Amino acid sequence: MTQNTPLSPHFRPPVGERQRVLSVEQLKTLGVSPARAAAQCRAGGPWQQPLPGVYVLHPGPPTGEERLRSALLYVGRRRPVPAQGGPTRTTGYGEAMVTGPAALALHGFSLVPPLGSLGRIDVLVPRHRRLRSVRYVRVVRTTELPSPEQLAGLPVAPVARALADAVSGLGDTAAVRLLLTEAVRGGHCEPAAVVRELSRSKLLDRPHIVDAVDSLLAEGRALAESRLYDMVRTYDLPEPLWNVDLRLPGGPHLGGVDAYWPDQAVAVELDSRAPLHSTLDGDRSQEGHDAEWYGCAAEREHLERLGVTVVHVTPRKLRVAAEQQATVVRTALMAAVDREPAAYVVVLPR
Repeated sequence: MTQNTPLSPHFRPPVGERQRVLSVEQLKTLGVSPARAAAQCRAGGPWQQPLPGVYVLHPGPPTGEERLRSALLYVGRRRPVPAQGGPTRTTGYGEAMVTGPAALALHGFSLVPPLGSLGRIDVLVPRHRRLRSVRYVRVVRTTELPSPEQLAGLPVAPVARALADAVSGLGDTAAVRLLLTEAVRGGHCEPAAVVRELSRSKLLDRPHIVDAVDSLLAEGRALAESRLYDMVRTYDLPEPLWNVDLRLPGGPHLGGVDAYWPDQAVAVELDSRAPLHSTLDGDRSQEGHDAEWYGCAAEREHLERLGVTVVHVTPRKLRVAAEQQATVVRTALMAAVDREPAAYVVVLPR
C-alpha cells in the first residue's frame, strides 16, 4: 500500500472530536502513521496541517473553534491515556489554556472580534515549557498558572488573567480602558481581581495602563455605590444618610462610611479598593498604600469600640447576593434596640 492510498472508509475521528481536529499522537492511536497523515495534506488532499503536529480532517478553512483546538493541541502535553474498554488514546491539553482576546471572546466580551476573525490565539503555559510561537499561536508563559474555566469544552483562563494578557499587547489607553470597563460593567469580574492580575503580570509600570486602571477603579466604585442604593430601596430598608464622615464632638475624625443610620448607629462600608498598584511617580508607594489600608481597618475598629455597628460589604456581594446583604443590614438595624447606646458622633457630609 503506498502513502497515497486513501484512508479506510471505516476511519472515524474519536467520539467527541466533532470539530475533527487531531494531533499526530491521536492519529497514531487510530492507526494512522505520520507519513499517511502527511500524504492526506498534499495539494488537493482531504486534510490540512495548520500547525506542527496538528491536523484538521477536512480541506475547508478551519472554524474559530477548530483553530482554538488546534492551538491547544500544538501547545498541550499530549500523553497517551488508556481508554476504558478501548485502545490507548491521547486526549486533553495538559496544563495549556486559552488566554488573551480569544479567551475574552469565549467569556462573551462584545468588544473582542469573533473567534473566526482573530488573527492570533494566545495560549497560556507554565514557564518551564520549551515551545515557540508559530503561525497564529502565541505562547504566553507564566510562573503562576491559574485554574482554567471550561467554556465550549475548552480550558480557558479566568477573565482577569485573560484581560491582563490581552492588554499587554495594547498601546492605547482608550482601548485598554474599554476592555477593563466592559469587564466591570458586564459583571465578568471585580476591579480588584483585574488590578491584582495586572500587578502580577508587571503591567503597572506602563503609563497608559495605569491611566486605564484609574478609570476602572472609578467605574467600579460608581457601580458599587449604585448597587448599594438599589439594595436599600429594593428591599425596603430605612433610608440612611449617604456618604458621610463621622467625628467625635470636638474630637478626631473617625472615618467615612457609605451609609449611616444614626438612630441605630449602624454604618455600611463598601470595600471597592483594589490591591496595591503604583503609579510611575511613586505617589502611591507600597508603604503608603499599606498605611492607608491599615488605617481604614483601625478606623473601623475605633467605630465599633464606640458602639457603632459597621457592616462591611464588597461589590461582588452586592452583585451576586444583594438580598442576603440586605438581610444582614436589616438584622443589624433591628439588633440596635438590644445594644448599649453608642457614643454620640457628629455626622458631616463627605
